[in-house]
Amino acid sequence: MAIHDVESCDVYKLHPDRLQKIEKDMPDEDTLYDLAELFKTFGDSTRIRILFVLFESETCVCDIAEALNMTQSAVSHQLKILKNAKLVGNRREGKTVFYFLSDDHVRTIIGQGLNHVKE
Repeated sequence: MAIHDVESCDVYKLHPDRLQKIEKDMPDEDTLYDLAELFKTFGDSTRIRILFVLFESETCVCDIAEALNMTQSAVSHQLKILKNAKLVGNRREGKTVFYFLSDDHVRTIIGQGLNHVKE
């Protein structure tokens, strides 16, 4: 799409009340950077596939690898990224480590994302 195909105002007129609200509500640069990094983490289809498995149920690396036809090493690498982003957590049960979505916010983001792409 060429820049001229985008709708824009016919006149240049500022709206101070709206600008003041934007300035008041705009998060600081560090927060916006962290948000962008979070969405980058969601921007990988392999990680989305893993998150979807965990959306359904807490699961061990072996089962995730089998379900997604991946190696355990590849799954572990992606889980480390997801864990560093605080999107997944884990618990040990004997010799098995189960992974799960870290909280309901992650569940909501995935659920709403699925609803959005299905519309």
